[in-house]
Amino acid sequence: MGKSAVAAMFADLGVPVFDADATVHALQGPGGALLPAIEAAFPGTTGPDGVDRARLGAAVFGDPAQRRVLEGIVHPAVGAERRAFLARHAAAPLVVFDIPLLFETGATQVDAVAVVSAPAEVQRARVLARPGMTPEKFAQILALQVPDAEKRARADHVIDTGASLAETRAAVAALVRQLRGAG
Repeated sequence: MGKSAVAAMFADLGVPVFDADATVHALQGPGGALLPAIEAAFPGTTGPDGVDRARLGAAVFGDPAQRRVLEGIVHPAVGAERRAFLARHAAAPLVVFDIPLLFETGATQVDAVAVVSAPAEVQRARVLARPGMTPEKFAQILALQVPDAEKRARADHVIDTGASLAETRAAVAALVRQLRGAG
């Protein structure tokens, strides 16, 4: 959808951004705090370089019970990191939580939700351009997510990334001005 690009635009405007994906990678990377718990639940999925994402993915993808076990390990740790980030930036007039699965994880205890969205054909082209992505894997990922139309309906703000980067950047800047003015 362009979430990372939009998060970078917020950061360029001086807004502190909490990146949930980067946090997960750090927690699961070399020496990561979650490695012992993940290895205990999914033997053989970790090593000196952290989580072997292919092995862990094979263990949980398509298995809702195993995915819930992993989520029970990861989500509380990410939530703790998010709260620590918020404490570090308590004086900031505005912060952004870049949380790809915001609605799916129930992490909606925020003042406002901005959904980054692109037309379905743009999203599909972007995702299928990623290394290792297949149409089947993309379909499975979509099946696990709240549909885009529902996210848009539940959002306080929608940032459409189907337009040009300049138009998206202008929309982000206008939203930052609006939110800072509302503070």
